[in-house]
Amino acid sequence: MKIAIIDAQGAGLGQAVIKKIRKEIDLNVYIIALGTNTYATSNMINAGANIGISGENKICSFCRTNKVDSIIGPIGMICSGGINGEITPIIANSIFNMDCTKYILPLQKHGIYIPGTRNLQIKDIIEEIVLHIKNNIKV
Repeated sequence: MKIAIIDAQGAGLGQAVIKKIRKEIDLNVYIIALGTNTYATSNMINAGANIGISGENKICSFCRTNKVDSIIGPIGMICSGGINGEITPIIANSIFNMDCTKYILPLQKHGIYIPGTRNLQIKDIIEEIVLHIKNNIKV
């Protein structure tokens, strides 16, 4: 199973997701860190990603030419200008058009509110995503 994790800035959220996947699923998954900057990518690799890809051009090229089972990231990954402007329109479009499951962490930012998420903690959302992935691994 191949999973891409996208994050920006310092990739704190991406790191948490990768660590949880490594703890719960470990070697049954190949993790690709997609960082909008080299710092984010480096932090996700240190958290346990197999490889890292940095920057708009490389992320978009990856999204167009590679097949993954899923991609995980904050809601800003599909919003032009998301994650404090680090998600460009072309990155958001490339991610949106990927033929895979998109796990969106519904952070209440960018003036976006998703009903039903108000009582969920990020750790609980990550747990739910990892459990879903774990239950859908093809052996």
